[in-house]
Amino acid sequence: MSKKKLIRNAVLTVSMFSVGASIAFAQDPKPTEDPSTKARKVKAEVNKVYKDWKNKDVPYIITGDEKKAFDLLKSDEERENFIENFWRRRDPDPDTEENEYREEYYERIAYANEHFASGIPGWKTDRGRIYISFGKPDSVESHPSGGSYDRPSYEGGGSTTTYPFETWFYRHLDNVGDGIEIEFVDPTGTGEYRIARDAGEKDALRNVPGAGLTTSEQLGLSDKGDRIFGGSNNYQREQDSPFRRLEIITNLQRPPQVKFSDLQSVAGDSGVLDNNPLDFDMRVDFFRQSDERVVTAFTIQASNKELVFDSIGGLPTARMNIFGKIMAVSGKRSGIFEDSVTTSATTEELSEARDRKSIYQKAIALTPGTYKVDVVVRDVVSGNKGIRSIGFTVPKYQENKLDTSTLILASTLRSTTERDIGGSFIIGSAKVVPNLSGVYRKGQDVGIYMQVYNAGIDQTTLRPSVDVNYVLTKDGKEILNQPENWEGLSDSGQRLTLARMIPTTAMATGDYEVKIKIKDRVSGQLKEGSAKFTVTQ
Repeated sequence: MSKKKLIRNAVLTVSMFSVGASIAFAQDPKPTEDPSTKARKVKAEVNKVYKDWKNKDVPYIITGDEKKAFDLLKSDEERENFIENFWRRRDPDPDTEENEYREEYYERIAYANEHFASGIPGWKTDRGRIYISFGKPDSVESHPSGGSYDRPSYEGGGSTTTYPFETWFYRHLDNVGDGIEIEFVDPTGTGEYRIARDAGEKDALRNVPGAGLTTSEQLGLSDKGDRIFGGSNNYQREQDSPFRRLEIITNLQRPPQVKFSDLQSVAGDSGVLDNNPLDFDMRVDFFRQSDERVVTAFTIQASNKELVFDSIGGLPTARMNIFGKIMAVSGKRSGIFEDSVTTSATTEELSEARDRKSIYQKAIALTPGTYKVDVVVRDVVSGNKGIRSIGFTVPKYQENKLDTSTLILASTLRSTTERDIGGSFIIGSAKVVPNLSGVYRKGQDVGIYMQVYNAGIDQTTLRPSVDVNYVLTKDGKEILNQPENWEGLSDSGQRLTLARMIPTTAMATGDYEVKIKIKDRVSGQLKEGSAKFTVTQ
């Protein structure tokens, strides 16, 4: 039976209580008023079912404003309507009868109670709270028995003994951050893992003199007493600093944000807006993930001149809300994305920042087919909105057929680092930030990125055997024809990655076209990709 039906079938029990009349002391021993004739003050007690819904079912996701509004409701009918609207606002696909978010949410509660109980119900534990609020982590490192532990360099190095602990990793959590690691420690051995405020909480020898020393302590450069101040670890990651840890833990305690339901109602409309429209660019790129799934990247770019910078903590900041709805040609919703994007600058940098652009990207795995995406972007300060609708076809990458991803002209193209984990614009082992305008200032390198699939294998070297040439033309005239030297080439199976920077210092201003010509030496198949760009002063 669903939660909603349970509430409707619940028997309302109303308890009555009376407030005794005040006693007046006077010279006349006879009361001036008969208490039995006074009206009783009666207050209906909230049905336990509704109390449990607020306090046990949704305590981690209900916002403070929603909680206050729920407490002010007078009747069960109002409470039922509130609960129905509560879930509707969180429904990722209102076009279907089922509310996928609600179904998954109660599945999370059941999972938490089954796996994280430790003398108290699983939903009350720290692990249960995080799992219920944010879902399954992307990866888990578990040490259920603790024991010997070699610290990584960012924890100070050296060996020690630990309590049982787990480290959960999330690539992204809205309003928390990217590349989030959450460590849970069980210092009592009861199975109740608690969120650790620092990496040293799992150290069972933390308070034992001369035991479990870090590398710095072994060398006499510091002692255990320094740990309370963060020690002298020069290799500490930014995310492990006390202030960042505290910020993450604080953000994890907040209810997940209710997304932009007002923007969802705008998506798919005719595009006529009541106020000044906000202009932005958008493009869609495709990268093969498997035979049946294609990573589809939606990139949105707005000029900072279109945005209003408002002072937040003394720092001029522009904020955008972004909502996207992906529909298959059949009319079935295939995905949504919604995020807040901010860009900041100091007062001195504000003038220069207005000449730059803000960019956002969301990657979603889709099956081959024809789709439409509706995107709404809103400036939080001015309220101005913009709408774009693009139809696109996700390609089918056939086995044994030479093929490529989209060719991207990038403003930033480099290898990824640890700090990029869980971030945006990551494709394989590269960070690729597209330049949607295709305009480059002279002296700014033009990044070129493309993946090649199903190249034939040379049986002698057992490596893909292809010839690749970069051809650059201006006004139809060829000015560069350069073969790929394969330096820095990464390959995964039959996937090759082409990543190259073209300097523009010696280029004349004007319009250019770059072509990548690919020939499979084994099968003789040919493939070509091209893109245009402009060089300005």
